[in-house]
Amino acid sequence: MPSKGSRSSSKKAKKGGSSVFDMFSQKQVAEFKEGFQFMDRDRDGIISKEDLRAVCDDVGRMTSEKELEDMLNDAEGPLNFTTLVHMFGSRSSGEVDEDDVVAAGFRAFEESPGVIDSERFRTMLMAFGDRFSTKEVDDAFEQMEIDDNGKIDGNELIGMLTASAKKEEDA
Repeated sequence: MPSKGSRSSSKKAKKGGSSVFDMFSQKQVAEFKEGFQFMDRDRDGIISKEDLRAVCDDVGRMTSEKELEDMLNDAEGPLNFTTLVHMFGSRSSGEVDEDDVVAAGFRAFEESPGVIDSERFRTMLMAFGDRFSTKEVDDAFEQMEIDDNGKIDGNELIGMLTASAKKEEDA
């Protein structure tokens, strides 16, 4: 039977190892978990093509079978929560420009290239991640140009929030 000393040193060794989860704060991991649970529609612990299709349909994004397969092929094996966090970790290891991350985040809300439905966007901002209050969304929307059809120009919005807009101002 191992002594208490060997068990505690074994625990210390495990704690000393690095994990992809160490790259993120507890709050970030909790947000990833919330997003994963939102996408895992059949609650089987794996994001399948059918799960992705349902999510894309819910946010009004038309997605082909090939696009869905390409998304899933980014993962090495079944897309469970740990795999998803590994994917976030590998993408946030300094290789991706923060502006690219911002752009990709907003592109996910586009119902067609460059077009974001303002009401659907409002709902998502208030329902997921760092939830916005009604006042926060109203304040943000005051800064955006929304057309008569309730659409936001995604390219203009991304430009406002990234270095590309700052570069134009400096020129």
